[in-house]
Amino acid sequence: MIEHYFTCPYCYSEISMLLDTSVSQQDYVEDCEVCCNPVHVRFTVDAATEEVVSFEAEKEDA
Repeated sequence: MIEHYFTCPYCYSEISMLLDTSVSQQDYVEDCEVCCNPVHVRFTVDAATEEVVSFEAEKEDA
């Protein structure tokens, strides 16, 4: 697990999230801890180094 910081696409607050680097690709929705809006999170991890190689946090389509 690593801590990753990003900006909420709704309230523009800097958010900290723990990412599970044991899975190479993840795609899920998690509520912003500040404004409680649903954020669609997608990220990819390099399996060899367990480093995040891509990360997206977007507004969830209703």
